Amino acid sequence: MTQQEATQDVQNAKAAGFDAFALNTHTITDQWALDALGYLFQAADQNSFSLFMSFDTSWGLIHPADIPAFLATYSTHSSYYKVNGKPFVSTFWGGKSYSNSQWDSDFRQTLSSRYGIVPFFVPDFDDWPGYPNNFVNTFPVIDGAFSWETAWPAPGNTPTNVSSSTDQNVLNQAHGAGKVYMMPLSSNQFKYQLASGSAWYRIGEVNMPQRMEQILTLQPDLVEVLTWNDAGESHYVGNIFPEAISGSPDIQAYSNGFDHTGWQQIISPFIKAYRDDGATDISMIRPPGSTPVGTLWYRTQMTSATCTDAQFQNHGQAVDAVNFAVILPAAGYTIRVYSNNALIGTYAASVGLYYQSVPGLQPGGGQRIEVYDGNNNMVSSATGTKSVASGSPQCNWNYEVVGLSG
Repeated sequence: MTQQEATQDVQNAKAAGFDAFALNTHTITDQWALDALGYLFQAADQNSFSLFMSFDTSWGLIHPADIPAFLATYSTHSSYYKVNGKPFVSTFWGGKSYSNSQWDSDFRQTLSSRYGIVPFFVPDFDDWPGYPNNFVNTFPVIDGAFSWETAWPAPGNTPTNVSSSTDQNVLNQAHGAGKVYMMPLSSNQFKYQLASGSAWYRIGEVNMPQRMEQILTLQPDLVEVLTWNDAGESHYVGNIFPEAISGSPDIQAYSNGFDHTGWQQIISPFIKAYRDDGATDISMIRPPGSTPVGTLWYRTQMTSATCTDAQFQNHGQAVDAVNFAVILPAAGYTIRVYSNNALIGTYAASVGLYYQSVPGLQPGGGQRIEVYDGNNNMVSSATGTKSVASGSPQCNWNYEVVGLSG
């Protein structure tokens, strides 16, 4: 990462409505990570944006005792995100490897006694074997809970919708103990790095708008949009910079040319509805103006593509579908959906956030959606730039993502 890239990321995220970045790192000693942190904090300080640390313990390189001195260095920045004056700290995993007493003595108490810092600790401990049952009572060291795995349906080989039952469970526990719950939001997962054995798919289709609906129903205290690992897991919603993927030809193959900024057309209005407008239902989300906004997405390979010979996990979850989500200012709009230039669905859309996963994705070009008003005038559309293939030597189940335009 460069300073220019960090500044661009911060400015773009702020313009999209985000409040902060979670800076997830598995190392607190490597120079490349320290350089990136320096660039990001400088950019955030200069642009009235916030950042907080999320420590990835899954690599086994970060122990709770390592965190206090490191955190003390960065939490003094004006841009460091704080809750009630306390620096916000999160993790990816850490509940299985370290006990509550270790997090309390080695992290929380050391941070307080040596540096005079009281953290606001909201970790992702869903690697703990008993999760989620009795989780909050088992880890009283926390100020809140964050879940990672609930962002998508559980791994498997049949299509299924994402569930919010675990979110509800942990939220109830947290609120019952006077603590907070941070709920994850994500589009999908696709990772195809055979050399490291990291190759899997977690269903996309309409996962993103389904989670938006669940979030507005449950009303968690915070929401984190998961775009972890840069482009490596395909759920990015912003910029891809070359340095982040330069070491992996696999990631380059399935992310280069796959722009996902189209997701922001539905994310930005959702953020406003959740954070500012008190929305409790997707019908209450509105576009920023009087014109519909929205997103089209689809995979560029069929589920029967020759590359899908069980080389990556959970590929059976996928559906050959054209997916869309639109945010409409009023009722009376109609959505037409095409694949290979053939009409595969027509929908009378309701006000607010309206979404569908439309079966019938076909090999070829011409994937698009068209939005018509009550007078049958086409007011906006989105057309995919990539054809759908029936086979390929390179598995690529990343999504083509396109925003609406007039």
